[in-house]
Amino acid sequence: MYATRPRLGTHLAALALSLAAAGSVLTATASPAQAASGPATSGPATSSPAHTGRHAPAVECRGQGVDPDARVRYRSEVMIDAPLSTVFKTQTDVEQWPSWQDAVLTSERLDSGPLRTGSSFTWTTPVPATPSTPATTLEITSTVQNLQRNHCVRWTGPADGEGIHIDEGTHVWTFTKVKGGVLVRTEETWTGAQAEADVPASTEALGAGLEIWLKDLKATAEARAAG
Repeated sequence: MYATRPRLGTHLAALALSLAAAGSVLTATASPAQAASGPATSGPATSSPAHTGRHAPAVECRGQGVDPDARVRYRSEVMIDAPLSTVFKTQTDVEQWPSWQDAVLTSERLDSGPLRTGSSFTWTTPVPATPSTPATTLEITSTVQNLQRNHCVRWTGPADGEGIHIDEGTHVWTFTKVKGGVLVRTEETWTGAQAEADVPASTEALGAGLEIWLKDLKATAEARAAG
């Protein structure tokens, strides 16, 4: 079905593809909320890419996780000092993502009301030019497959841009109230020939994008709780 789509033949192109897919850009900078609140953690967020974290507890929503057969995957977590309801609302109010994520240009719900199972939304993120692909805007269509309010959310969907295509992405988030705040855990996988052209590079770049997302979520939720 996708055989006629351009192939990404260089390490740099795979890197740019994966960063865009993760909701980041190569030149990403801290969001205003992050800059105002300082570093997201006192040290790096605990992360466990698939090749080092196979025995970590699964990140699942209503018993469903990421694609078990995907070769490109990354898992991470962060502690957020804010009420559980604030953290969950910040993450699932997807239309507001552009206000606190520099890497998200636009985000539009395709239905109305609170985010729920079956909800869909489209969002865009810039992709810088590489030697084999032009600068473009990646459009991602995500559909919520599982959601439990104030506990977890899981969405899937493809992504497209000029010269770039990702067959299927699966992203799971969990939110757990613990001593000192909320533990947010996330895991994401991507499938398709382009994403799998250079698995180590794609995994590294995917991880970089998720770490930025976690830091921005932490900064924004904590700023809202303090305000």
